[in-house]
Amino acid sequence: MMSAAQSQTTLESKLEALQCHFTWDQETSESILLRLKDQLEDIGTEEGNSWLGHIYNLRGFIQYKLGFTEDAQSFFNKAAEAFSKIRNADEGPWLVVNYGNLAWLHHHLGDQAESQAYLSKVDALMNKYPSPSQDQLHPEIYAEKAWTLMTFSTDKTLAVDYFQRAIRMQPDMVEWNTSYVLGLVNAFKYSNTGLEADLLKKMRMAKEQDPENLYLAVRYLWKCAKKGERIEEEARELARKVLRNPVSSYSGIIPLLGVYVNHVSIDEAIDLAEEALEKHPDERYLKKCLAYCYQWKIFRESPDQSMIDRAISLHEEVISLYPDSSFVKKINLAKIYAKFNDSQDKAEQIYQELLERDLEPADKQMLYSIYAKHVFFNQQDREGSLRYHMKVAEIPLESIYRETSITTLKKHKNRSPMCREIEKFLANLQEP
Repeated sequence: MMSAAQSQTTLESKLEALQCHFTWDQETSESILLRLKDQLEDIGTEEGNSWLGHIYNLRGFIQYKLGFTEDAQSFFNKAAEAFSKIRNADEGPWLVVNYGNLAWLHHHLGDQAESQAYLSKVDALMNKYPSPSQDQLHPEIYAEKAWTLMTFSTDKTLAVDYFQRAIRMQPDMVEWNTSYVLGLVNAFKYSNTGLEADLLKKMRMAKEQDPENLYLAVRYLWKCAKKGERIEEEARELARKVLRNPVSSYSGIIPLLGVYVNHVSIDEAIDLAEEALEKHPDERYLKKCLAYCYQWKIFRESPDQSMIDRAISLHEEVISLYPDSSFVKKINLAKIYAKFNDSQDKAEQIYQELLERDLEPADKQMLYSIYAKHVFFNQQDREGSLRYHMKVAEIPLESIYRETSITTLKKHKNRSPMCREIEKFLANLQEP
């Protein structure tokens, strides 16, 4: 007969073998978890969203990681209900990840019998609904893993690969194909791969298959505008549709406002965001959208004082509405203050508060890079600015900020009193 210790070891090895959020190597910091929590809340919980089960699963996992086990269980239960409604069936392979999450949660809560019960449910589902390909995961698992990585990870290439695998085995899932194409767009956002024509073709085909997906339609429109096509009327037509839909970060309003700002008119972008907020005055996400518009307005044009005051008050309100994920908004508020000479002290106060924080490496790079420019342009301190560019570069993380700082340091190494120091620094710089 198996001893208690052996039984526990067997249970733990079975849990480790599960495909679910607890085994997908998503160790991350509290600040990133809090940011993701806000991001997922902004997607909303409107029925009909084909990713609602996946959203609840990830929200449950994040709540668990933040220490809220009751909330975690509630979200995992909501995920099962959402899958049942969306798939119009009480069970199916889409529940494998959800049951795996519940097995892990009950294990951590010390309820090993309930954990074992969910492990048995996972086994039953996998026997009843085996993967079409023996050496591959079930397409439903690949799709959820892909969607989770799209949300959780900065590197979208693995998510794209998992979506591809899922689609090969189950090509009739329209939302998987849409997310695969959007993943491609995000994965190659900053690279000159020469695949632009192929990507546009894929987007056009996905749009034809998923005509109700306004987020995809807006991203496609932006690509067309960047090619030089006239898109004003189509943008206005899309805006009417977006405004009719429930408020959600999946509605397409943020990229649509970007289209307006860059290819239609900033004033029309502000009007559109104001109209949306008028319809839903309590939606913090729309206040964030409007803050973006005012930010673009005052940085690109010569605003009057009322416009500056409105931008500042909106940013302050959004920061208060997103207390755990307002890092970028605080930087933007500092930039607004810095742009207007009578507010330099306020800008410096925000920057100093952020510089004292224990930040993620990527956030540190961004902050040091922006502060380097602030020190150069607003404080006329070239040496101080170069020292912050060195701080950016020494963080071993490949990014546009690091690239720009290294270029700046190379440019100044022969015409700065710091030339020897910079030359030595660059010679000893480690590659990420």
